[in-house]
Amino acid sequence: MSKSIYLLRHGQTTFNAQQRLQGHCNSGLTELGKEQASMIGASINRKIGNKKHWAVYCSPLGRAIETANIVCKELGIDSNLITTDERLKEFNLGDWEKCFIPDLVQNNPKLLSHRDWYLSAPNSESYESVVYRIKDFLHDDLIPDHLIVVSHGLTGAVFRGVYAAMSYSETFEQDLPQNAYFLLADHKISRIQCEVSVEAV
Repeated sequence: MSKSIYLLRHGQTTFNAQQRLQGHCNSGLTELGKEQASMIGASINRKIGNKKHWAVYCSPLGRAIETANIVCKELGIDSNLITTDERLKEFNLGDWEKCFIPDLVQNNPKLLSHRDWYLSAPNSESYESVVYRIKDFLHDDLIPDHLIVVSHGLTGAVFRGVYAAMSYSETFEQDLPQNAYFLLADHKISRIQCEVSVEAV
């Protein structure tokens, strides 16, 4: 695979801060989330050359679009050039969408002992379904070779897992950062850390 992909998760949202699950529902970025998006955009800006060679693809969910707009501002790329793609959406978390994580843990104290606990949600989207749509995206001949992709925590982990041919357990052992992003190139994954200012925390 010849593609070079900068892959990032959206910045912190109101639901993230409240420990509520989102899935296909949405909440806006917090001030910290906006700062995270800005810092990642500035970092990518220092790493890429001619911006005209890079395309920005984004999940159609609001928090990802908000993040992509901030990243594009840092890159000096017209936000009208962002392409939304359904294949980059977060897992549908079924009956648990909008639920508070502490409430779920109260009902099942051992819930968080499994890294893939999200997929225990009744009526949630399956791992296989998300693997299928990420594989479809990565092998789509219409997708450019130089990409900036704004997605989500769980879908981003699956994206990296598919790219690197990870096992199921390896996929869910990965972290889901909002203050770091990843370069996927030459069959390798590089993690790039970003630090937000103290004022934004």
